[in-house]
Amino acid sequence: IKFGLKHVTTLIEEKKAQLVLIACDVDPIELVLWLPALCRKMDVPFLIVKDKARLGTLVHQKTAAAVCLTGVNKEDESQLKIFRDLGIEKFNKNNELVRKWGGGIMGLKTQAKLDKRAKAIAAEEAKKAASLRA
Repeated sequence: IKFGLKHVTTLIEEKKAQLVLIACDVDPIELVLWLPALCRKMDVPFLIVKDKARLGTLVHQKTAAAVCLTGVNKEDESQLKIFRDLGIEKFNKNNELVRKWGGGIMGLKTQAKLDKRAKAIAAEEAKKAASLRA
């Protein structure tokens, strides 16, 4: 088990990390916000864990923002495979998480601008249709 944001980042970039665990309550969140994108890019499975104190107990620290597993004992290989598959299925390959980030609701100004543009396009189409008929 390796911990520390800089160390975990290096291991992900070198593709030595087999599974990355990211805490959800890191403050400021910008410290770990880019980690899932890096994990997806490097094809490293990751999981988001409820509490950074739980990750800290793994490495005998008070807290840890990110932890990665680089290797396990032979008898624990099956458990690691289960967690890797879960991470790949739930986070890495889940396009719904990537596409729905931010809610997809546009502001009032943008909605008005798009409505105005749609009306202008419809008016243009009506002019073209009228000129073709005449």
